[in-house]
Amino acid sequence: MNVSHTIKAVFFDIDGTLVSFKTNAVAESTKLAIQNLRNKGIKVIISTGRSINSLDHVKEIEFDGYICFNGGYCATREGTVLHRQAIDSADIKRLLDYSLSDPISFALMYEDSVKVNDTTAEVAGMYAHLNLPVPPMLDRSTAKINNVLQANIFLRPDDEPQFMREVMPNSVATRWTPLFADVNANGLSKAIGIETFCNFFGIAITETMAFGDGGNDIEMLKRTGIGVAMGNANQNVKEVADYITDDTDNDGIWKALLHYQII
Repeated sequence: MNVSHTIKAVFFDIDGTLVSFKTNAVAESTKLAIQNLRNKGIKVIISTGRSINSLDHVKEIEFDGYICFNGGYCATREGTVLHRQAIDSADIKRLLDYSLSDPISFALMYEDSVKVNDTTAEVAGMYAHLNLPVPPMLDRSTAKINNVLQANIFLRPDDEPQFMREVMPNSVATRWTPLFADVNANGLSKAIGIETFCNFFGIAITETMAFGDGGNDIEMLKRTGIGVAMGNANQNVKEVADYITDDTDNDGIWKALLHYQII
């Protein structure tokens, strides 16, 4: 199965895909795989729910572009912003009002900063899991409701549908953990980022490949020519993938690229 001549861009999720939750590092085989892709002229692009300012874990790797905030922000390696889409300000206003009477933890993610409304053990644990410092506290008196590119809402999956209908009806929620939901502008997903970069580089969707492990990767894996789920991926991610590779910690990216004879 030689599809190497048809693949011109590969998109990578970070947490649980490029970066191991066990080691908080990128496997040496993955670094080599990405270098081999770039040596062949294949574009390599980050596709993450992280902020553009929270990519230190992969800074030693050279990428051709960045999809951040689950498609809410797309920028080239040189820093040219190709796409930016914020959450409806009315939804952020309702979230702030809701949290005054109903205890709920959340983070608001802007292009240049992230703020949290509290620092519970749950919130601190999530940022520790991502090997990131807990962001500064949100000052309600000066909180900006415009230009929020993503919100992380700490609520149980069972409570999510009603919350989204009543509090953030103009937004969409995706998950890679039961602890919280990534919330973005309605209609937004990593697939928007895929399309943005395909248009920018002049690449057909059929000439793309993507790797992911969480619920926020589903639309990306469905949209690209070849969608690869990591062995450690959630079951709903594996169900939409074209191929299931090994775990992140067991050279999963390298093995999948070998399987498709791309490296």
